[in-house]
Amino acid sequence: MNTSETNFTDMPNCSNKGFPPQVNPSAPMPNITHCDTQAVGNEKTDGDAQTTGKPEATEQQPLLQLKQVSIFYDNNAAVRKTSFPIPKHKITAIIGPSGCGKSTLLRAINRMNDFIPNVRLTGKILYNNQDLYSKNVDPVAVRRRIGMVFQKPNPFPKSIYKNIAWGPGINGYQGSMPELVEQSLKQAALWNEVKNRLHDSALSLSGGQQQRLCIARTLAMQPDILLMDEPCSALDPISTAHIEDLLFKLKSNYTIVIVTHSMQQAARISDYTAFMETGHLIEYGDTDQVFTLPKQKRTEEYVTGRFG
Repeated sequence: MNTSETNFTDMPNCSNKGFPPQVNPSAPMPNITHCDTQAVGNEKTDGDAQTTGKPEATEQQPLLQLKQVSIFYDNNAAVRKTSFPIPKHKITAIIGPSGCGKSTLLRAINRMNDFIPNVRLTGKILYNNQDLYSKNVDPVAVRRRIGMVFQKPNPFPKSIYKNIAWGPGINGYQGSMPELVEQSLKQAALWNEVKNRLHDSALSLSGGQQQRLCIARTLAMQPDILLMDEPCSALDPISTAHIEDLLFKLKSNYTIVIVTHSMQQAARISDYTAFMETGHLIEYGDTDQVFTLPKQKRTEEYVTGRFG
């Protein structure tokens, strides 16, 4: 990585044990300014949505903060001036009907949309108060700190062991690889099921096991944040319950943002909920409040099943 670029591996709250340092960890972080000339400057950043509840992140500095984020495919806006905080060590669910922009917004957080031609973003996404879209930021470093699990399990056509070890290996991990593999599989509640078959193909696992393997693979990179794009949509109810139980345990060490079509799942597992429709944030707040006492009529109609 170019040493002139912002290095997220030395930011606060990042453990990265075993990964080689890229810059002097005692050096101060550079000031970062947004390079997009269309970015919002001093505009109001609380958006048009009704924001309720008082998450920890609004009382202290949030781990992630979306400020007037708009995302365009060519000239078509998929997300419009969306702002809300994402509290540390909590689960934030993004819900809404198909096509509302929730997955596009999720992918923007770790710059996965960079791979899609003609996509542009205005506004700011701040991580530890650093603008992820600054010209000084290395998107690869962003993705190391902000991992992602996709809708369908996508294990590599390699052994279970190599699925976990491959990412840390190519990133210069210097610790004990067998210990890292074991730790990651334990964190993903998969170790006891695979510890005697680590050199079997990952493709031999069940769908639910493959998804937990993908979670373990992400955890092996020691991120701060886990992004999950409908991780249970292709799973059976038993596997879904395993993943949900796992997320409860993981949030003590990780900040989790999950996109889900299942309102029941969002109500069960999340601490905060953002409801989106046609690219707009309609309401954000404490999950119990959003589902039981929504402030917006459109939110009430969605969570009670009147549309969507």
